[in-house]
Amino acid sequence: MHFLSTLLENYISDNSQDEPDILKELTRETHLKVIQPRMLTGHFQGRVLSLLSKIVRPKNILEIGTYTGYSAICLAEGLQKGGTLHTIDVNAELFDIQRKYFDKSGYGTHIKQHVGNALNIIPELDTTFDLVFIDAEKKEYLNYLDVVLPKTKTGAILLSDNVLWSGKVIEALDPKDKTTKILLEYNKALKEHPKLETVLLPVRDGLTLSRVK
Repeated sequence: MHFLSTLLENYISDNSQDEPDILKELTRETHLKVIQPRMLTGHFQGRVLSLLSKIVRPKNILEIGTYTGYSAICLAEGLQKGGTLHTIDVNAELFDIQRKYFDKSGYGTHIKQHVGNALNIIPELDTTFDLVFIDAEKKEYLNYLDVVLPKTKTGAILLSDNVLWSGKVIEALDPKDKTTKILLEYNKALKEHPKLETVLLPVRDGLTLSRVK
């Protein structure tokens, strides 16, 4: 579902910061070589992630769901000097393309790749995160929240992607649609969580911005 007309989306992109050349290159290679290129964060949302990261100035970032690395590079743009971004993906086949563009971006030494189930990996990370971006298996969003919050402190920012789920969150729920059901529960959990302050932003397919109290 497109929430805005193509003309308006183009106008928004045209009047936002230009997309870095390295990310244009990554986008081209992803479309040529990787299935489901629509999973890319893309120009506009990528600039949103970059600017939010620059505002937060995180020492440590956690990303759940790497794909080909576009969003990780955007988030890394705001890292403090000596900061680290941990990114997790279940697909080992994407590791090399991620590393290629991490290194070409200039942030390679600051980005640590993890391959496997985030629910197993996150508890083992001995790090407190200032910024977290959740963009992996939607059915696990509530579980991601449970393992992520203990790794944050007051003032940390939690970003959750695809929370509008192509508009399905406002349609009649199909009893067989477990993903939408989980996202509805997740959105409610973020709003009502006693440790979070939350606003849902209509950015692309929905981006929730939450602050840890």
